Amino acid sequence: MAYLSASGITRRFGGVVALDGADFAAEAGEVHALLGENGAGKSTFIKVLTGAIHADQGELVLDGRPFAPHNPIQAAGAGVAAVFQELSLVPDMTVAQNIWFRREPRSPLRTISSRRLRNLTHQLFTRFQFPPIDPDRVVRSLSIAERQVVEIAKAISANPRVLILDEATSALSPSEVSWLLGLARRLAQEGMLVIYISHRLGEVQQVADRLTIFRNGHNVGTRLVRETSEDEVVSLMLGRRLEQLYPEKRSSVREDVVLRVRDLHLGHRLRGVDLDLREGEILGIGGLQGQGQLELFLSLFGVLHAHGLIEVGGKPVKIRSPRDAFTARIGLALVPEDRQNQGLLLPKSVRENLTLAVVRTLSRFGFIDFGAEQHLVGEAVRSLNIALRTPEQPAGSLSGGNQQKVVVAKLLSAHCRILLLYDLTRGVDVGTKSEIFRLMRQLVSEGYSILFFSTDMQELIHLSDRVAVLSDGRVAALLEGNAITEERIIRASIAQVEAA
Repeated sequence: MAYLSASGITRRFGGVVALDGADFAAEAGEVHALLGENGAGKSTFIKVLTGAIHADQGELVLDGRPFAPHNPIQAAGAGVAAVFQELSLVPDMTVAQNIWFRREPRSPLRTISSRRLRNLTHQLFTRFQFPPIDPDRVVRSLSIAERQVVEIAKAISANPRVLILDEATSALSPSEVSWLLGLARRLAQEGMLVIYISHRLGEVQQVADRLTIFRNGHNVGTRLVRETSEDEVVSLMLGRRLEQLYPEKRSSVREDVVLRVRDLHLGHRLRGVDLDLREGEILGIGGLQGQGQLELFLSLFGVLHAHGLIEVGGKPVKIRSPRDAFTARIGLALVPEDRQNQGLLLPKSVRENLTLAVVRTLSRFGFIDFGAEQHLVGEAVRSLNIALRTPEQPAGSLSGGNQQKVVVAKLLSAHCRILLLYDLTRGVDVGTKSEIFRLMRQLVSEGYSILFFSTDMQELIHLSDRVAVLSDGRVAALLEGNAITEERIIRASIAQVEAA
């Protein structure tokens, strides 16, 4: 009998069937990948396992006993822990306080022992060779990648028997990804069941023993990873054959420089960045993570206030805020790294999110032109193939890939011609990725210009017309054509770091 099994799990949300008699079985001591498109039922299934929601029908069995957690605390008590892509940390607490929250060591007087809290965190980090993070740092000051590492530490600290990693590498650097894959293998070898959810099939092939694929809310196949090709996996996920993930790279680059940056400085994070973005170009921003990429994007969008020259259309501009960037004179828009907290108002409807950036243009004499609004929303939904029941449903009820499409559609409705796309496909399934990649190529063919960063180096290689490699806050190399390879990007990154 499998260590963890599920049979006939069904869950409905109103008229939508998220899980439709789903089955699943996994053994202790293995890394078992759970794959599927956004909306296939993976997240709903994980929420059932962790007690966040209840199944309408079906049965769960854990270690030979019926398992029906009524809440996450019960699931944790049974040894089930999860690391979700959408983080659950308390921003104003320290790293150590978050890791041991509700399990804090107490002094003889029953007060929380800060020293023991730090010592336990150091021991945990040392035992599992975590990337270095100060236990006393406040979580609010951490990067998304660092917060993800803390979330992983929090889950492992509870000594679970089942560890669920839900897109846990989506914000991590290559070295951190390598560390996490090694950690997953180690935990499995020690007898833990690790359920690994990722849209990065290369990672699945490296780390998993078996894989199960969900489509339309049920299991369409369980396979040994070593006996399954990537094409078979994708076909099972999509229910069709995906002919080509990346579109053909046909250059649409014009000579006109639409965005020029010179000597951009921001403390020790940006140390004199120079770059030119041309009309119709996808300019990739590469390099090891944490070398100033995020600060560059936020500075160009007016979130951070860097010093230096920024020209749009050949004219110097001052971008003091995102509102400045959105103006018709500048026309610059950002897809942020954290779509749920920075890109969308999740409780608001899809319609409200799509029209938020242009609500003034839809108004006359203080009243919204509902006909114009309806037309704009309908066009956005059709052109980006956003899967939804109705534009009035909350944006937070959409799958991750469709949420990202709403973010992109919102920015396109503002008629900004310069797009800053920061880790656009983070947590997005392979089918939606293919759609987004083709949209990017279509946009540049229509004269848009795109500055593009991705934690997946293959995306930079296959989509970028040129790649500017950032290292230590500077452009270490500018690669073009056949020179855009993983080896050259890494070499340029390391050479600059070593020189510094």
